Amino acid sequence: MSNTQKSWYEAGARERVAALVDRDSFVEFVGPERREISPHLAVFDLPVQFDDGIVVGSAAIDGTNVLVAAQEGRFMGGAFGEVHGAKLTGLLQAAKAMKRDVVIAFDTGGVRLQEANAGELAIAEIIRAIVQARMAGVRVVGLIGGRAGCYGGGGLIAGCCSTLIVSEQGRISVSGPEVIETNKGVEEFDSRDRAFVWRTMGGKQRMLIGGADAFVDDDVLAFRNAAIVALARPAVLDAKTLAAEQRRLQRRIARFGEAADATDIWATLGIDDPDSVPDMPADRFIALAAEHRESADGAR
Repeated sequence: MSNTQKSWYEAGARERVAALVDRDSFVEFVGPERREISPHLAVFDLPVQFDDGIVVGSAAIDGTNVLVAAQEGRFMGGAFGEVHGAKLTGLLQAAKAMKRDVVIAFDTGGVRLQEANAGELAIAEIIRAIVQARMAGVRVVGLIGGRAGCYGGGGLIAGCCSTLIVSEQGRISVSGPEVIETNKGVEEFDSRDRAFVWRTMGGKQRMLIGGADAFVDDDVLAFRNAAIVALARPAVLDAKTLAAEQRRLQRRIARFGEAADATDIWATLGIDDPDSVPDMPADRFIALAAEHRESADGAR
């Protein structure tokens, strides 16, 4: 990263919002003065946060009015609880009513164990709100490159977005490394092998297999520029789009289902030196992905 760049990975939720939107355009909904905090955490003698780990509001991006949400991965790993989930659900419902596009900066480990039922319900409500907004013509752009990644229900929500933008740090998975190891054993997935984890779940892998739509460097300006491009894409969610997505997933299983490592997948995609991909600079990787990426076949 050059001296002129500012890391998306290192930034907090409010810093990401400030970097994404036009100067002085952000208006926060349910702001700090409201102190809408989780009613459940005190029962477990856990700290609370005045925004419950998510910032939501309206803003402009390159002159286009949008709604914006950003999860704070440094508070409970950005996990979904009752209030956290309700804020995002409400924002998406407002997007449908206002016919306004949404940009979501994901940074989450999934559902809070302390609010399991409320958190799981929130995931379902958010997915429904995204689908309804998209069917009404709203674009929902997801940005993933934070410390917590995008795991659990967050990974499911991200998969429902119209466009996903990732950096190398943008890990995406329904189950985290430790969860897989606990349930399937270390022989299946060694969560301590961090290089293996990043190869399997990281942004480069997601981009190459068609699970993300754009790859950027770990730079707040790069995320902003990619969001501007995404907000100009056609907004379509219909039976044809869903059929294309199903074909893509079926093709992915058939083509890569027996692969033991991401490097095997990359070799199947025709990459001459798959072992070089993890250390490849962003600009070179973007060029490589343009040539070797699994086709999304009209999905999203």
